[in-house]
Amino acid sequence: MRYTSINNQLFIENRAKLSALMKDKSLAIFNSNDPMPTNADGTMGFKQNSDLFYLTGIDQEETILLLFPNSPDPKLKEVLFIKETSEHIAIWEGYKYTKEHARAASGIQTIYWTHQFEGILGMVAFEAERIYLNTNEHSRNSSIVQTRDARCIAQIKEQYPLHTLERVAPLMHHLRATKSSYEIEQLQEAIRITELGFRRLLSFVKPGVTEYEIEAELIHEFVRNRSRGFAYTPIIASGANACVLHYIENKNVCQDGELILLDVAAEYANYNADLTRTIPVNGRYTARQRQVYDAVHRVFNFAKSILKPGVFWNEYQKEVEKYMESELIGLGLLDATDVKNQNPESPLLRKYFMHGTSHHLGLDVHDVGNRYRQFEAGMVFTIEPGIYIREEGLGIRLENNIVLTENGNIDLMASIPMDADEIESLMNS
Repeated sequence: MRYTSINNQLFIENRAKLSALMKDKSLAIFNSNDPMPTNADGTMGFKQNSDLFYLTGIDQEETILLLFPNSPDPKLKEVLFIKETSEHIAIWEGYKYTKEHARAASGIQTIYWTHQFEGILGMVAFEAERIYLNTNEHSRNSSIVQTRDARCIAQIKEQYPLHTLERVAPLMHHLRATKSSYEIEQLQEAIRITELGFRRLLSFVKPGVTEYEIEAELIHEFVRNRSRGFAYTPIIASGANACVLHYIENKNVCQDGELILLDVAAEYANYNADLTRTIPVNGRYTARQRQVYDAVHRVFNFAKSILKPGVFWNEYQKEVEKYMESELIGLGLLDATDVKNQNPESPLLRKYFMHGTSHHLGLDVHDVGNRYRQFEAGMVFTIEPGIYIREEGLGIRLENNIVLTENGNIDLMASIPMDADEIESLMNS
């Protein structure tokens, strides 16, 4: 891995927290993700299962974690299974974890090879009454690919039909929603790298540059700072492309007088930053662009002022939308009387602001968490209001990453230029 080693105390503490939430006489199984095929003998870059990484720090395929806090044998309370390497694998694929390396990375003392999993499971399963199994539970997940977790679920149902099966995802969502100081450190490094990339662009962007050239500048800066690359597929949307929320073609030439909406950020050690800025191609906002930009910036500042522990998600979103309505009225996009008489189930602002203001951030860009849970200290959110005026070919979004504390919140991206005057100054310096 490119990133520096993470203190294994993070993973030791995470496993202890999960064990404390598990029911008595239960074991839990976590699987790595599969390497995904492309065509012929090609594969995509490997991305570890977020839950498995959260609990072990192991960043390798064919890995399994078995937790059995009530095991009569202390050595089997935590068991890690890793891929057994060989001379052939070493020649073709390179280094794989040794048992010693896996112990050091995870803090787990009992290590077996992955092909020994079924035998060890058979030894411990009948001492347990319940088996917690994992799957990708997320409101935005629509994957039709069969995962290693799905195959494991089918296998357990067949081999242990009289055990009670439990979903571990709700427990993991509860734990992962609040970040420890170790996790914040990884996020801050992803953000530091992201800032380097953004500042690089401010002196690079000019009329005639292509969106993909901007993408190339970013990946250069990210990778040279030990990032694997983009935290998500980058959105580099000039002109009217900015009104397409998930525009990822990044193929157009940036024209004089246009804006570029940049939703781009770096990954580091599997943790993800999430940044959006909107900058002028020629280094100067027009009067209308500046008018809309400042409106979005005010909405951002308002959202930041009310994002704090004790707030509920729906209340927060409604307050931001009320503020956004006033800004849209001020821009001449909505009529105050029409807003007063609107159908609350279909608010008029949706024409210009059609997405949520915030989401959890961490090991996943749209990280797990319960939207009905009060905001708590340690949670990390984005704030990302936007105004998209398709009839004007104008789209502006601003986004920073915020960690909640007992005393309010801290903007982890406060050092990355957002003020329009500062952006113009830097682009013209």
